[in-house]
Amino acid sequence: MNKYQKRPVVIEAIQYDDNPETDIELQEKFGIDPVRLSYKNPDDPILIIETLEGEMKAYVGDYIIKGVHGEIYPCKPDIFYETYQKVD
Repeated sequence: MNKYQKRPVVIEAIQYDDNPETDIELQEKFGIDPVRLSYKNPDDPILIIETLEGEMKAYVGDYIIKGVHGEIYPCKPDIFYETYQKVD
């Protein structure tokens, strides 16, 4: 069996926090328009993201990632911290 290492790649990400400024950033920098939110449970808002694989949900604290090909998808914080580190 062969082994492989993930190539270093720089992505853009925003941590979702149900804040109007974050919604604006998602629109302006990530091109999510409209920003779709569900407040079915007011204590647990959900950001709904259209992806190539269909509709995905992001919860407060999740990271929204813009990948190398412009694809947008959510990522749980624990996976995000294991996979990415901040660059300047």
